Formats: sequence, C-alpha cells, structure tokens
Amino acid sequence: MMLTSPKVIYHNLNLLERVDTATSAVYRELAQEAIADPDISLNWRQAISDRLNRANVLLGIQATDGTDSY
Repeated sequence: MMLTSPKVIYHNLNLLERVDTATSAVYRELAQEAIADPDISLNWRQAISDRLNRANVLLGIQATDGTDSY
C-alpha cells in the first residue's frame, strides 16, 4: 500500500542529488513501487518513470570518468 502521493514521489526525484545516499535509495524505491502500482494513473506512472530514467542516466554519466568502456 502506497502512503506517498505520486506528486510527492515525482517531486522527490528532483532531489536525488541533494539528499544523502540512503534517502536517494528510498526515493528511488518509492518511484519503482509507484510505477508498478496499477491504482496510480498511467500519466503519473509515465511521468515518474521518465524522471527516474533521467536520474538514472545522470547517475550513470557521473559514475564514469570517460575512460570506462561498456
């Protein structure tokens, strides 16, 4: 059961770089739960998914130093 609104989850994903690692992990987990929850509107799930995806891409870019290969 989700206690956090989709709007708050969506907003929190903008804060991932400003919070500590544990809080960031909680925000990402809440986003994953929201994306999987059929009771949340498709529009909110898509918006959350898009924002989480962008955050993950940024994390991947920041985690590499340019000399890493995939």
